[in-house]
Amino acid sequence: MPASTALLTDHYELTMLQASLSDGTAERRSVFELFARRLPPGRRYGVVAGTGRVLDALEEFRFGEAEVEWLREHDVVDDATSDWLADYSFGGDVWGYAEGEMYFPSSPVMVVEGTFAETVLLETLMLSVLNHDSAVASAAARMIGAAAGRPCIEMGSRRTQEWSAVAAARAAYIAGFATTSNLEAGRTYGIPTAGTSAHSFTLVHDSERDAFTSQVDSLGAGTTLLVDTYDIAEAVRVGVQVAGPDLGAVRIDSGDLVSLARQVRAQLDDLGATRTRIVVTSDLDEHAIASLAAAPVDGYGVGTALVTGSGAPTSGFVYKLVAREDADGTLVPVAKKSTEKLSVGGRKYALRRRSASGRAEAEVIGISESPVNDGDDRSLLVALVESGRRVHHDSLEDARARHRAALDELPDAARKLSPGEPVIDTVFEGDLSSSS
Repeated sequence: MPASTALLTDHYELTMLQASLSDGTAERRSVFELFARRLPPGRRYGVVAGTGRVLDALEEFRFGEAEVEWLREHDVVDDATSDWLADYSFGGDVWGYAEGEMYFPSSPVMVVEGTFAETVLLETLMLSVLNHDSAVASAAARMIGAAAGRPCIEMGSRRTQEWSAVAAARAAYIAGFATTSNLEAGRTYGIPTAGTSAHSFTLVHDSERDAFTSQVDSLGAGTTLLVDTYDIAEAVRVGVQVAGPDLGAVRIDSGDLVSLARQVRAQLDDLGATRTRIVVTSDLDEHAIASLAAAPVDGYGVGTALVTGSGAPTSGFVYKLVAREDADGTLVPVAKKSTEKLSVGGRKYALRRRSASGRAEAEVIGISESPVNDGDDRSLLVALVESGRRVHHDSLEDARARHRAALDELPDAARKLSPGEPVIDTVFEGDLSSSS
């Protein structure tokens, strides 16, 4: 991947920059907001993921000699703009919802303040990261809920672009997945990795017994044997013969998983392998996982549905200018006037309104000033960047813990997989006159 992230952006951001430098509006203090107008259809909440990746990318958002030369050669911008970009360094402030936090319609997931020139350039960078990662995390959270305490393994690398796979593994881990099959995610982010064998390993051997013997000799009796290449019952019998009653697990990747899991569990118990676990895969999503709740399954491997957001591959975030400096230096609300795409002008502040018992009741968005906290509520925006300097360095373990706490405070209806409205309402406080 390139060292600089500056060209991971859209052409029109640089043409807007060039025009604003020419007309004098480039230095106007501006506030951009990243938010979703609505949740994906039927979803009851969303999960924020990608904040740390945005901050990593922002630190590398520099127009070096190679980037500026490419822009000049391809006449993307004029010489004056190229010179400005060569000296670019974001010097503004960023607030946002920390990773693992829940979001709802109009939640100001990220608030960016600085000059128009330095903030307008960040639209595509921030949206591309947060739209993807939050979609994966939101799907992962539903799967973790459906799994009801049984571990989930992320294994979707072969179903998405190579670097998206790494990001997806990170997002899934934030939402509660136990491990990933992706080694780059393990190296880059310290996520535990896991994996044993595919059908090809069985097929390359002269017999299933030979394959199992090789795997157990190499990885130990605690390994997981894939048992549905040929006949499942025979594979389970041979697997226990080879590994003994301490065989770690068997994996089933096809067929009627509920029925097969019950049959395999009974067979394992009859063979004395009472502690051998059963892991299932095969294009699982949250609904398939929920259907296995009563089956004797000990873990789930999830791929395609996870890395594609399980039907919602993007979070629907947008990045909009909500306030800008007036001629006299006052920060005034602005908003697009549209009957199709509603926006609310003004810099936003957010808190989660909670009952005395800590149960979330509403997402309260203050316009131009913070909503009143009655003592039970929880502020949501945290400082991420101050005057161009990153000040937020949460770990993935911090994000996992935050996610569990944020989910626990939501009403019980949040855990339903059936289509529904957002589990809490979004309430605005302040002047809505600049809205459309």
